Amino acid sequence: MLKNFFVISAILLFSASIVFAGSDVNMNEGLWEITSEVKMPGMSMPPSTLTQCITKDDLVPQKAQSAMGCQVTDVQYKGNTVTWKIECSGQGGVMTGTGQITYNGDSFVGQVKMTMPGQGMKVTTHMKGRRIGDCQ
Repeated sequence: MLKNFFVISAILLFSASIVFAGSDVNMNEGLWEITSEVKMPGMSMPPSTLTQCITKDDLVPQKAQSAMGCQVTDVQYKGNTVTWKIECSGQGGVMTGTGQITYNGDSFVGQVKMTMPGQGMKVTTHMKGRRIGDCQ
């Protein structure tokens, strides 16, 4: 019984440390302008820009990703860097990948690398962001 109590306490403490880890990231909450450029072998797309409210509770820019039917999981924090896993379902099949962003107060740089299993197609999205004001 006492052993179970310690195991459950350790799990809860670990879970709480993951939740609160994001609060240490050097990122100023607010409205962000995010510019993305998609590159794949032999082809590049022109950069696109969107705005999104980003908070310390949700440090992964997801506006464009959620519109494409993507799920973000396994968000991790180390210093000012946020990493995650992503899975997107579309007409061409399921794509999986990883993302990483490093914040520096009012700016960030990062990338998302995606692969379509079976086809070997690799897509890299380079992102940069800057805080442009408060959320509406």
